[in-house]
Amino acid sequence: MSPIPSHSQILIIGGGPGGSYAASCLGREGLDVVLLEAEVFPRYHIGESLLPSMRHFLRFIDLEKKFLGHGFYEKVGAAFKLGQHKQEGYTDFVAMDPNNYSWNVVRSESDELLLRHASTSGAKVFEGVRVTDINFQDGTRRPVSATWVDKGGKSGTISFDFLIDASGRRGLMSTKYLKNRNFTQSLKNIAMWGYWSGTGSYKPGTSRAGSPFFEALTDGSGWAWFIPLSKKTTSIGVVMNKEIYSLKQSTSASSSIEFYRSALLSLAPVITSLIGSGQLKTSDPTTTVRMASDYSYSASSYAGNGYRIVGDAGAFIDPFFSNGIHLATSGALSAAVTICASLRGDCSEEEACQWHTSRLGTSYTRFLVVVLSAYRQMKSQDQPILTDIDEDNFDRAFGHFRGIIQGVADVTTPAAKVLTEEELATTLEFCAQAYMPPNPDDVMFESKIQLVGIMASSETIDAVAANELHGKCMRLERGNLGLNWVKASSAP
Repeated sequence: MSPIPSHSQILIIGGGPGGSYAASCLGREGLDVVLLEAEVFPRYHIGESLLPSMRHFLRFIDLEKKFLGHGFYEKVGAAFKLGQHKQEGYTDFVAMDPNNYSWNVVRSESDELLLRHASTSGAKVFEGVRVTDINFQDGTRRPVSATWVDKGGKSGTISFDFLIDASGRRGLMSTKYLKNRNFTQSLKNIAMWGYWSGTGSYKPGTSRAGSPFFEALTDGSGWAWFIPLSKKTTSIGVVMNKEIYSLKQSTSASSSIEFYRSALLSLAPVITSLIGSGQLKTSDPTTTVRMASDYSYSASSYAGNGYRIVGDAGAFIDPFFSNGIHLATSGALSAAVTICASLRGDCSEEEACQWHTSRLGTSYTRFLVVVLSAYRQMKSQDQPILTDIDEDNFDRAFGHFRGIIQGVADVTTPAAKVLTEEELATTLEFCAQAYMPPNPDDVMFESKIQLVGIMASSETIDAVAANELHGKCMRLERGNLGLNWVKASSAP
């Protein structure tokens, strides 16, 4: 393998979905890109269910066909049971287009496909190389070089013109230098998960067969997931409020495996029935049940002079609705577009940074509102819903979203970014009404749950590209990636 160069036009820290996607986009533009990844791929990662929007992002970098041919488990929709006394809702990805399915993936395999594609797209990829420090231009906050060390102990420094931090939850820029990471207090949870064999599946023999199933825990403390990865393996997890988890554990002498099993059996009756005679895979006792906590956070900004932050390095909401990889890839595209815009003179670097932060803030806030509304419903499973939502009301739904989300994303003064309690309560109330019908026989329930699908479709690559922020929108032309001014009079 060739040595790590001493300089690169663009340095990317991290080879997960966000870093790899940004590297592919920029490499295809003919730019000099170096990607440093701490691990050697393939490597394990959680986050195994993808939204349909992923198809559009993969298509843009000519990677969709490889995903289609790899044999990942097809995801035609997803079922959500947000109350034990209500029927589950189902969002159908293929109702209008049979080719609009997504996948449940083994992340070690899907992430490697993305990383290898970055290499073939022109990026120089180095694995087993960890960035330990970022160095800044004297008297400024512009990063200009990074110190790295490989698994053999060799170290060095690489300078760059632009930096993309895609370092995952570690979030090197946000946590070590900017110190602007903020945890979402209402989503302080513990996640526990394992892999099972021999389970049943959701709705076998129907058009919904094998869809992931998500179920509110009966005590309102959280939810559980059931995601088939293949005919032989199913990912099953429990997400629980951190305080409730600690209280339950303090009164129990059970191990993590015992607690995990008990939570499923006692609090997730539908998933328990889906497990049937399935067995938890226990070949490696140290990884039979994995855990994560304090994983919901955001930052006050995701860009600055000479750098962009993408994916989990900047923000993560919650595994509910499976939006993590979507936010990583859409953020990576934004990083690539705004760096190209700055290099090509479409706008100033300051304007490019503002656009990137607004783009990520828009996507993050949109999904956060929906996730919080789902949590609200799961915590109050018997709360009656007084109003209906049908197909004729979807414009009203997005009126709520646009009024708040675009306000947060587009206004740059700190005071204007703060949502009033009344605005947030109004939006959350509206979202809650979208998920639960007045009674289990409500014939409009299927259209109500489609709000989740509409949220996903509003984040497709075409929708993201058309989204105007600060008078500019994405120019998604290979060889000419950048930003277009929507109003000619606003152009520099």
